[in-house]
Amino acid sequence: MLCVTIRSKLIVAAPVRRLMRPPFRSKQEVVINAPLEAVWAFSMDLTKIPEFHPRVVKVDLLAGKSFREPGVSYQCHLSGGKHTCIEKDIEIVPLEKIVTVLPQDTFGISKILSDYRVETTFQKLDDSSTKVEISHYYSTTTLKAKLLNLIAKGKIARETQATLKAAKAAIEAAQHTG
Repeated sequence: MLCVTIRSKLIVAAPVRRLMRPPFRSKQEVVINAPLEAVWAFSMDLTKIPEFHPRVVKVDLLAGKSFREPGVSYQCHLSGGKHTCIEKDIEIVPLEKIVTVLPQDTFGISKILSDYRVETTFQKLDDSSTKVEISHYYSTTTLKAKLLNLIAKGKIARETQATLKAAKAAIEAAQHTG
């Protein structure tokens, strides 16, 4: 936290990363019938991504760490075999939020949307249900970015909703067997 005292009043400035968040583009959400702690534990395990992400078949742990933490990068191999993307978690607020960026991919999206950012938030609704929201942020300052947004925004939203739906099914199934 950054604090500044001016004329005996305490002013708290937001961290720089929040001030620099790109424009909001879309949000998808799901309610998972499981406790917040179970949803969080599942979401923190990078090796589980292929279990719920419809397009990811394999994850390489680039830092050798199987759990999320700020600065940890991992490479997702997408179905079809020829495309990959590297994702990096830059902020984690336990039991509340995971912020991920896309520094590199074989589609070229990371070059066009260089500030692409995904924020996943977790909210306890009661002892046995959790709301998970995934919000997408990126700038469209170039013509290529504007066109990509026009073409891909709906697809990003649909694929994110499918990912959330699959995560819900995997977590709820684990609750019933565990």
